[in-house]
Amino acid sequence: MVTMAAGLRDEELARIEGGFGFEFADDHRAFLSSGLPVGDSWPDWRSAPRRSLHQRLRLPTEGILFAVEWRDFWGGDWGVRPARMKDALRSANYHLARMPQLVPLHANHYLPAGRGTSGHPVLSIYQTDVSCCAADVFDYVNPDPSRTSASTVPFWTDLIG
Repeated sequence: MVTMAAGLRDEELARIEGGFGFEFADDHRAFLSSGLPVGDSWPDWRSAPRRSLHQRLRLPTEGILFAVEWRDFWGGDWGVRPARMKDALRSANYHLARMPQLVPLHANHYLPAGRGTSGHPVLSIYQTDVSCCAADVFDYVNPDPSRTSASTVPFWTDLIG
């Protein structure tokens, strides 16, 4: 059972988005406006320390950078991998900064950011291990096995394996 607090108000959403430099997708915004899940593994957008939320926002990118450094990972569309690790990490960071920002939904489950967008799959992400765990945010909270998701998140859905 998930405990729900009052949903985030428009001013709170604007403060979060402005403070972290992203905009929630429309369905994620609607979900958080209707009620804010609280408790283990749910990001506390209302009162968690800024550093904690920032770390959660960085986890997918940090996981990819870890894989670049320690597991020889290199994105398929990134061109030739630089020989020096320092240059490879800089290049990977450059490419990742141009990919859709992922926003934590719960635990290691993420949705892409982007006002004016919705219906993206919920992605389970651990380094380069990416899977689709729900067709969208509403399927995540009310699972329907007959629903399928579209691969709508550049780079990240390419890693689904």
